[in-house]
Amino acid sequence: MTTNTFDSKASYEVIRRLEEAGHEAVFVGGAVRDHLLRKTAKDIDIATSAEPDEVKAIFDNTIDVGIAHGTVLIIIENEAIEVTTYRTEGTYTDHRRPDNVHFVKTLRDDLLRRDFTINALAMTKNGKIIDLFNGETDLKERLIRAVGNPTERFHEDALRMLRAVRFSSVLDFDIEAGTLLAIHQNAHQIKHVSIERIKIELDKLFTGVNPMKAMNTLFSSRLGKELSLYTDKVKELKRALPFVIATEGWAFFVTIAEINPSKLANHFKLSNEEKNFITAVHKLYTKRLESDYTIEDYYSYDLQVLKCAEKFFHAVNVDAGTLTDLEIEERKKALPIQTKQDLEVSGKDLMEWTDLPGGPWTGEWIKKIEQAVLHGQCKNTLTDIKDWFMNDFKCEK
Repeated sequence: MTTNTFDSKASYEVIRRLEEAGHEAVFVGGAVRDHLLRKTAKDIDIATSAEPDEVKAIFDNTIDVGIAHGTVLIIIENEAIEVTTYRTEGTYTDHRRPDNVHFVKTLRDDLLRRDFTINALAMTKNGKIIDLFNGETDLKERLIRAVGNPTERFHEDALRMLRAVRFSSVLDFDIEAGTLLAIHQNAHQIKHVSIERIKIELDKLFTGVNPMKAMNTLFSSRLGKELSLYTDKVKELKRALPFVIATEGWAFFVTIAEINPSKLANHFKLSNEEKNFITAVHKLYTKRLESDYTIEDYYSYDLQVLKCAEKFFHAVNVDAGTLTDLEIEERKKALPIQTKQDLEVSGKDLMEWTDLPGGPWTGEWIKKIEQAVLHGQCKNTLTDIKDWFMNDFKCEK
């Protein structure tokens, strides 16, 4: 392995300077895992034997992002590098965060507290892998295995159960039997975790390499029911995959799985943008069950909403004639206008043509013109719109 595996010269400089000051320092966690999987390493983290005050004394530009837990953010060469002191953790009274942490001097003690063997790997700046829990073997065998006793790991932080399921989707790995059994036995503990942390994991799960594998685990382990995210429409789910964006996953549960949109949105604290998307998909999907899309549908809904609703329609109605993404794109593109802003007319034009002051009537007529152009009653040119408008305006007077 070469030292340029991580595209971050700054991170190597951080380790070099920590070592120069007499401390141990290594790359840890997901970046090392991704490196071994020949993926681009992201979220590079460094663990060190140096305590926070010692780290801050070495570098000029630091930020205390989690100093109570040993984490200091170092700004160097226009990069932000997280450095965390080797530590062990005390009891987890709330099943979410340690009641206290203890700084230690050995890497082994630090790695013992981590969730899964594939995340408990470390690497020196020279590329040497430090693997104390057979994480490399689990990577090769495509297994997610808890470090030590899985029940203890999940009691420390119940989110780790959902993280295991998320990794099975993102990496397309299986969950090791003992770890999976512990998830089955401790699924109820997920209630101790904040919904914000849960949603982050589910968003990643929805868009993973093999979300179906993860969903099957979610449903069979009772995690799904504990999260109020369960469906027996497994065949339909399989046909609805892949989800292009995470919000499609949420939309699936309010359409095919028939979970109340407001209830789901409020429970998982979806953003307004996410709420608008799932509401639009639900409305369009319901309509699609009864009829084809109309010109108004192509005009009113975003491409992503149209494609998602059609995909869900096909997942439920396998034998029904469905539109491809390309056909949807072409039909929407063929519309004479895409939005009201595309109209070659404004309220000011209407006032000039009629010699009348502005008022609500201009907005009402712009809407009529919008529909006339959309349905081909007149072309979207100033001359054609004026001819159409003046004729209809006189007729209504």
